[in-house]
Amino acid sequence: MPYLDYAASAPLRAEALAAMLPLLERPAANPSSQHRQGRAARAAVETAREQVAALVGAAPAEVVFTSGGTEADNLAVKGAVLARPPEGRHLVCSAVEHHAVLDAAAWAEAEAGARVDPAPVDRLGRVEPDRLAALLQPGRTALVAVMAANNEVGTGQPVAAVADLAHAAGALLLCDAVQAAGLPGVDMARDGIDLLALASHKLGGPTGVGALVVRAGTTLRPLLHGGGQERGLRSGTLPAAALVGFGAAAEAALADRQTNAAATLTTLRTRLLSGLQTLAPGLQVNGDPGAVVAGRGLEVGGAPAPTAAGLPGLLSVRFPGRRAEDLLLLLDRYGVACSAGSACASGAVTPSHVLVAMGRDPGEARETIRFSLGHGSTQADVDETVAAVGQALGVLAPQGAR
Repeated sequence: MPYLDYAASAPLRAEALAAMLPLLERPAANPSSQHRQGRAARAAVETAREQVAALVGAAPAEVVFTSGGTEADNLAVKGAVLARPPEGRHLVCSAVEHHAVLDAAAWAEAEAGARVDPAPVDRLGRVEPDRLAALLQPGRTALVAVMAANNEVGTGQPVAAVADLAHAAGALLLCDAVQAAGLPGVDMARDGIDLLALASHKLGGPTGVGALVVRAGTTLRPLLHGGGQERGLRSGTLPAAALVGFGAAAEAALADRQTNAAATLTTLRTRLLSGLQTLAPGLQVNGDPGAVVAGRGLEVGGAPAPTAAGLPGLLSVRFPGRRAEDLLLLLDRYGVACSAGSACASGAVTPSHVLVAMGRDPGEARETIRFSLGHGSTQADVDETVAAVGQALGVLAPQGAR
């Protein structure tokens, strides 16, 4: 049964399971305990911290473990706002951020006196740096939030260019790298990122753990209080076994990058798109998940800025005249797992805020399917998916041309 929903959650990697089993098969120890078992658990956690740090070009001491990407984004947004005086609580967030960022920003506006300005994107879903720059208020903007690559359409963002703009205004840059941390990858030092959100299960690790990587010297107000774990930024007993799985998944993801797994995923995505276009000639692709193209760039202050690589395994497509929910029901019946967009918003009745920000109307947004590939994907998965889509399209009559 083809699984093409890696953007929602990647299957557990064998490396992660193997790393976790020894800790799951013996009595659990608290990593904060001082006895032998506790010290062993602490050592395992610190190894995981090193593995996660290596994946994103950070120092191990900068990794703050959380319960996942949502908590990491919330700690970054709320922690940065609350650390600033009331007059310095201005936020700029790209219009296509994950709801973990947007809803945290809305909380800051309603409960902490912050002002939030959305940064527009172009028709591909890419932030326009010059328009973002016009929103910044030097001395007042606390945080700029621009994700590394969009979770719904795969478009990469000009993170380094945005970092320069944010820092010039005295603001921090939050980069949600939940999707992009593995492939194509991110580097905090290279790109000037101050706060970086990660989720284990998107890398093939266990669910329920993630991290906020906090650049040394960055001030945040903690949201959880208790035992003072994670340098006082995130109190709570650390789940050693899950974190060991997170670390192993991060190490495996880094190895994938070094073996050019992105090229393999791009080839599979191209094969998938070609097959779908044969079935539905009017198919429309959303976003720009492709790699950097030589000579292509964004104009930032009159100078070209490199276009960031997108997600090599993600394909967002619109089937004109076919409702996504109908296609998904049939594809599920035929054994194909995919989605209509962010799994975190699967219960929402409103159209994707990402597609609307890119210029799609609500009706067009409701005709979009997201296919996402990952470390276990094969050519057979792609071919079986194309065949299943063909069956589904044969059943569904178009609802009228747009």
